[in-house]
Amino acid sequence: MRSLEQWLSEYAVSHQHPTNKKIHNICVPLIMFSLLGMLWAIPSPHEYVNWAIVFSLICLIFYFSLALKAGVLMVSVLIPMVGGLYLIEKNQWPLLWISVGIFIVSWVGQFIGHKIEGKKPSFFQDLQFLLIGPLWVFQKFTRS
Repeated sequence: MRSLEQWLSEYAVSHQHPTNKKIHNICVPLIMFSLLGMLWAIPSPHEYVNWAIVFSLICLIFYFSLALKAGVLMVSVLIPMVGGLYLIEKNQWPLLWISVGIFIVSWVGQFIGHKIEGKKPSFFQDLQFLLIGPLWVFQKFTRS
């Protein structure tokens, strides 16, 4: 298994152009939020345990297996996202359609960024890079 540093370094190879980096800094968190929103919208048998929570816990196992700091970072990202989804649902806004719209627009942005970069998205090489993208975006907040 690759180390956290290896994953981040490999991901960074196809994310060098400043415009692509800016697009990713916006679109990756939005994709993450919208994916969780779509999973949240799937009916579940329990009020507090839904598919977004289950998916998040599975992802956190991956992040913590890379490094404690990666797991803690992603917990700190997931908590406000889950809180936002909870508020959207409680206000009875159309969570599924909001999430689908954000998801589509954000992926279009991602592909525009990669067109500008001139390199394919990393997940074409390995689907695990879909989980590395959020770490790559948020890890800059943990550096001194």
